[in-house]
Amino acid sequence: MRLLLSAVLIASTLAVTAPVLAQDASSAPRDFCADRPGKGTPTCVLDQGRWQVELGLFDGARQTDGATKTETWDAGDLFVRYGLTGLTELQLGLTTWNRERTTDRVTGDRDTAEGVGDLSLGLRHSLKNPDGSGLSVAISGFVTAPTGARAIRADGFEGGIILPVSIPLNDDWSFSLSPEVDWVSNADGDGRHAAYTMVAGIGRGFGQWDLGAELWISRDDDPVEATTQSTFDLTAVWSPPSMPNAQLDFGLNFGLNDDSPDVEFGVGVARRF
Repeated sequence: MRLLLSAVLIASTLAVTAPVLAQDASSAPRDFCADRPGKGTPTCVLDQGRWQVELGLFDGARQTDGATKTETWDAGDLFVRYGLTGLTELQLGLTTWNRERTTDRVTGDRDTAEGVGDLSLGLRHSLKNPDGSGLSVAISGFVTAPTGARAIRADGFEGGIILPVSIPLNDDWSFSLSPEVDWVSNADGDGRHAAYTMVAGIGRGFGQWDLGAELWISRDDDPVEATTQSTFDLTAVWSPPSMPNAQLDFGLNFGLNDDSPDVEFGVGVARRF
């Protein structure tokens, strides 16, 4: 956790001490770029002084095994971004409503937990091409505070560091990687452990639409029971011609192993100001 906080402080220092580098050679605003949808992290950073609000309208997932069925719903998954400089942005995240219902497939007994999710605070700093064009690299750090409902919140502060990379394959196709290391609570509530995630994705634009596919793999080294999750995700983004600073997006995920949700679907919006 100390290493994570140090990384966030370093990014904050870069944001303050590099105002000259933060300015683009051109005064033209950057193309619209959102974190939604998908699990990968983009490399783009907002223009200095601009706000962006991204909202998950609905997200639902289902996971079954021989003994239980777990259904999860999220609504109001809020993500707010602000351009501190041309190279660094501040991020705030909060899930306003979350519900998880677990059903025993033998007895039919149900256990439901619901409420507000945890609050996260993060920074993204561009290392190359902050508009996300060409070969683009960034570093992100975040800390999550256990502010959510008792049955949902984490057992203490958590956080992570991400190093997203975007590579153009040609004029139409792009390739992205999002390696991530997290520091998360143990399942028994006693202590912390590391978790590792990799997201690899490809994308292509088709007029008003941008379509993408991702492979997500996450390893959680919980001392109680280590797990590895993997999903294949499809994304679609529609950008209205009359609203260049907005989008409507969709995501559909398929589990690739027993530790992952069988299927997940989400829809959301994003708007830059």
